[in-house]
Amino acid sequence: GVAGCCAKTTTAPLDRVKILLQAHNHHYKHLGVFSTLCAVPKKEGYLGLYKGNGAMMIRIFPYGAIQFMAFDQYKKVIKKQLGISGHVHRLMAGSMAGITAVICTYPLDMVRVRLAFQVKGEHKYMGIIHAFKMIYTKEGGFSGFYRGLMPTVVGMAPYAGFSFFTFGTLKSIGLAQAPNLLGRPSLDNPDVLVLKTHVNLLCGGIAGAIAQTISYPLDVTRRRMQLGAVLPDSDKCLTMVQTLKYVYQQHGVRRGLYRGLSLNYIRCIPSQAVAFTTYELMKQFLHLN
Repeated sequence: GVAGCCAKTTTAPLDRVKILLQAHNHHYKHLGVFSTLCAVPKKEGYLGLYKGNGAMMIRIFPYGAIQFMAFDQYKKVIKKQLGISGHVHRLMAGSMAGITAVICTYPLDMVRVRLAFQVKGEHKYMGIIHAFKMIYTKEGGFSGFYRGLMPTVVGMAPYAGFSFFTFGTLKSIGLAQAPNLLGRPSLDNPDVLVLKTHVNLLCGGIAGAIAQTISYPLDVTRRRMQLGAVLPDSDKCLTMVQTLKYVYQQHGVRRGLYRGLSLNYIRCIPSQAVAFTTYELMKQFLHLN
């Protein structure tokens, strides 16, 4: 949970800008990544960069906790029950952990996206509780909170899978090939070797970059579906396939399916680096090695 919160707070302004760009918010749609980062504080003040971050923290603590815990549990089950070990069980466990965390915390993500998409002076939702009430009453009860779940689950499987797989593989190769250069004894258990902090950050960053590239078009699809009624073309984005087709036809690959990817690298690489590094440090702090 702490790992997730640290990671997301580090990159919250970039998250806000990404949502504004992905869904072509009419105030910022003609701007690029850096010009939007400069325009948001001018229009909405510096706190505008953190809009939706309160809902993000409420979501990300259980999300991070469930994901990291589920990963460890699934890894044990896959090894014990299916007899699969090595690198493949990391990929499988990571995918399953990501899906589990997403399903458990999806309504909070929906609310966070709606709050982050709003621009000062045009508030439809007054806060987290108000957004929950509005979505529930106006968008079909509980099913309204799970709009866009399918592309999220489909996108999360490769994202979380390759994220955990890449980090775990780099960690095990690094500690096996160059233990003295890259590793050090764990603070809570000198018999266990862990990566040095800067190496941890590097491995987490590489893991984030690879995972993001593979799953990005599904992230764009998810955002469009989540924003639903807020967008003027929402009737064309009702299913995952429909949304993918519509974005591709209207905006193409680079300006549509991969719009905001450069920002996502800037956002995701430090986010994943901080997440994995904080997780490893918390494990030592809580004597889990």
